[in-house]
Amino acid sequence: MTARILVVDDIPANVKLLEARLLAEYFDVMTAADGYEALAICERNQVDLILLDIMMPGIDGFEVCERLKASQKTAHIPVVMVTALDQPADRVRGLKAGADDFLTKPVNDLQLISRVKSLLRLKTLSDELRIRADTAHTMGMGDLMRAGEGRGDEAGQVLLVDGRANSQERIIRALKPVADVLALSDPQAALFEAAENTFDLVIVNANFDDHDPLRLCSQLRSLERTRFLPILIITEQGADDMVVRALDLGVNDYIIRPVDPNELVARSLTQIRRKRYNDRLRASVKQTIELAVTDPLTGLYNRRYLDNHLNVLFNRSMARGRPLSVLITDIDRFKQVNDTYGHDGGDEVLREFANRVRSTIRGADLACRYGGEEFVVVMPDTSPEVAAAVAERLRAAVESAPFMLKRSSEALSVTASFGIASRFGAVLTPDQLMKQADLALYEAKNTGRNRVVAAAA
Repeated sequence: MTARILVVDDIPANVKLLEARLLAEYFDVMTAADGYEALAICERNQVDLILLDIMMPGIDGFEVCERLKASQKTAHIPVVMVTALDQPADRVRGLKAGADDFLTKPVNDLQLISRVKSLLRLKTLSDELRIRADTAHTMGMGDLMRAGEGRGDEAGQVLLVDGRANSQERIIRALKPVADVLALSDPQAALFEAAENTFDLVIVNANFDDHDPLRLCSQLRSLERTRFLPILIITEQGADDMVVRALDLGVNDYIIRPVDPNELVARSLTQIRRKRYNDRLRASVKQTIELAVTDPLTGLYNRRYLDNHLNVLFNRSMARGRPLSVLITDIDRFKQVNDTYGHDGGDEVLREFANRVRSTIRGADLACRYGGEEFVVVMPDTSPEVAAAVAERLRAAVESAPFMLKRSSEALSVTASFGIASRFGAVLTPDQLMKQADLALYEAKNTGRNRVVAAAA
């Protein structure tokens, strides 16, 4: 893992020490002697993580962190505060300023590198999601980023895995102002609960007499449902090896006992916010993908999706020696609908036609709007005879009931023509298959419309 790390400290010896440790891990290191220089570097350069001293001339680390987190350009950069101060109030103040972590001098080498790598893994994920979300915004779909915004002020949903009732009570009491906590003492029951329900954070208290808490952390990271769920582990003072192993497993944060309630709240809120931010980004990515392959008027897949997916189905059909059929349908005299009732009326007919296609075809069939008033249905594992029956059922569904125009209260009689083709020995490509179906549709149009024509074998 490589990344660009900015070290900010007004004492040259401290800078050199951290720089040497990071260079030994092949990180690209930049340095700054004060807060103003650090802010300027972040404005001009790509920075992946900041190691920030607190006590500096000019502006201290708290203010630098607040300014970084207030700027849209730099808010996503993880900030680790490195300081000689070791008071709980200072840690809490740093975390409330937006810091992602807090290390006390002298910094333990293993904890430093493990913490840096853990934060960089999270940033890599966030960067990828942000790039995709920015692309959605550029394409005019920026409103997708608002998905899930309403959860910002809701209480967090926290799963606490703790083997002792008295510590469960203390943690629940500390988190009560910001989170609803479900406490379980059985790690396996907790794993099941995390996989089956929605949580913003899992807190694992490493106080079990007969269970390895890192085993639970590993299992949470292995399951698809819980892979991105933040984990905070509580350990004993001096349990450095456990902390390092936990971070290497993908645990997001840790607290050393005795637990300071304010620090617990601050660290929990940091993880909850990060979880919700990444959830929003993933939702936007999912919706962006859906919009990219979906026709906005009818809700069916679009031609882009058809072109890609038909190739997959065709190749699978060839490899397995299984039949594959394609149906192309065109609404009869659709231009007259547009000319008489306007494009709004035409859009209503297209939407209703798509609804009838969707409700008539089988679950394994793929329905797409090909363009204009043309639609395509791809039917895997379907013989010509069965494809003809599907097409005839759809033709009857279109003709059987009038199309109601809501704007004008008109009832239109609509019919459609159908061409079908199946993969035979002479059909060697998806384009040839589509061409055969298109020729069959052309024949259906020229021989009276409102009929199904199958391409010759």
